[in-house]
Amino acid sequence: MTVSIRTWVSERAGELLKFGTVGVAGVFVDAGVFNLLLLGPLAGDDKVITAKLIASVVATMFAWAAHRWWTFSTRRGHRPLKELLVFAVVNAIALGAQALVLAITHHWLGFTGAIADNFFAYGVGLPLGTVLRYIGYRMFVFNDADAARGAEAQEPATADGDDPTEPFFRAE
Repeated sequence: MTVSIRTWVSERAGELLKFGTVGVAGVFVDAGVFNLLLLGPLAGDDKVITAKLIASVVATMFAWAAHRWWTFSTRRGHRPLKELLVFAVVNAIALGAQALVLAITHHWLGFTGAIADNFFAYGVGLPLGTVLRYIGYRMFVFNDADAARGAEAQEPATADGDDPTEPFFRAE
């Protein structure tokens, strides 16, 4: 069964808002930890990569916990450790897609200026990574459709009778 994009988004508006909120908060956690490390324990040691890796791990743990207990709280289906590992894999794939956009545009297409790099990294790569994360989280990480249906059974049915857990949609 297919659903229009408008219907699909409206049925998931709350979840999408939570997803975006956690994403924005995760960026702040990442940047905050990164800068605290550079200004504190790693100050003066030229450990920028170490700081970035630690900040990324902390931000990933934050995002996983926030998505687990808030965004997708009705969709948990895995044990926490397995869920965290699959979450990390989905994030790695999304990050790889973001890096691939930048690699293609910078190295292959020759868009090498700072403005071009930022546009393709944040204007193209980041939205692509965000879409991949949402799809990956819903399909592979927080994919307990039985739990989601149980939560939705308490809500009124949709007017068009479509299954709100249906992952596929069509453009109108």
